[in-house]
Amino acid sequence: MNVQTTITAERSPRLAVIPAAVPGKTHNIGIAEQQVVRAPDKLSTLGLGSCVGLVLYDPLSKVGGMVHIMLPTAPQNVQDLNRAKYADTAVPDLVRRLAAAGAQPRRLIAKLAGGAHMFNTAKNIDFMNVGDRNVEHCKRMLFQHSIPIIAEDTGGSSGRSIEFCCETGLLQVRTVSPKNIKLL
Repeated sequence: MNVQTTITAERSPRLAVIPAAVPGKTHNIGIAEQQVVRAPDKLSTLGLGSCVGLVLYDPLSKVGGMVHIMLPTAPQNVQDLNRAKYADTAVPDLVRRLAAAGAQPRRLIAKLAGGAHMFNTAKNIDFMNVGDRNVEHCKRMLFQHSIPIIAEDTGGSSGRSIEFCCETGLLQVRTVSPKNIKLL
């Protein structure tokens, strides 16, 4: 606990107790996983190549969610499908989970990172355009849910790792090559 001396109008010292900031826990999200937390906690995922790390956040309730999306669309008629793996199923699921945790869907904002061109051939042609298609499908799903994208760091040819802070609403994007850190 921090102690601070304050001076009143009569100039007599008085001690005020200022509670120390409570550090939040960092929740690590694996590939094709999603999680919802509230401030002061953080969400983190590593190794975004062609995958997309999508954050949805309600700035008023400070409830946020992250999903590590691998592919744009889920196959049809598959039992035991990991819905967090695909943009078309992960986004609506994350919106529902955020609402259940106290976020208001109409206040949600989005930030995304990833979607790099990781599968280049010898002729430098992106094989299957997985990164582009992941980003495109994420944006399409966000549009369908009327969720504005307020920041993104997508495309390129460098992998990324991200960390989102529910207290501040900041998304930290780290790249290895070139070594860089961005705050979105």
